Amino acid sequence: RVIELLENTLLTNMLELEVSKDENNNFVASDDLLKVAVVERHNALDKIGLGVVKGYGLKNGAIATSVSHDSHNIIVVGDDDDDMYLAVNRIQEINGGIVLVKDGKVIGELPLPIGGLMSDLSLKEIDNHLRELNKLAYRELKINRSLDPFISLSFLALPVIPNIKITDQGLFDVMRNTFVDLEIKGI
Repeated sequence: RVIELLENTLLTNMLELEVSKDENNNFVASDDLLKVAVVERHNALDKIGLGVVKGYGLKNGAIATSVSHDSHNIIVVGDDDDDMYLAVNRIQEINGGIVLVKDGKVIGELPLPIGGLMSDLSLKEIDNHLRELNKLAYRELKINRSLDPFISLSFLALPVIPNIKITDQGLFDVMRNTFVDLEIKGI
């Protein structure tokens, strides 16, 4: 099952697609199919929901944020496991926020140390940081310009907006009000 992002909306589609896999049967990101994960961050429960997302457009990196409605776990999307791991670890180091990674290096971040959601910086400073992060996301990571890089990601984890979302528990089919397996047997 693949989460398809739609332009100019928080709605998603659930697609059933064949995906590339490596010799260990693990999903391999491709041009338009990326890895997405939600990491539980509040109770050290070691819960990680995994999925595949289409339409985000990221190339050679990862974006992670602790602003992921409503649970505000860490959500990360990327095409490389190491970049995704680095982004999640950096979120933990800065006590929450937004982190952009490209080719193994943090290229931008906005710490949100108050609950992982808020900052003690001024509104002007936050605005400047967000503008710069948006530029980096579009220019360096090639995010689909019809999406807001951070809002799209934040709401991907809100399991009340149709049709399919991702949580630390896994993929959630909003229309059927149930969790569903990532892999469909027989496809």
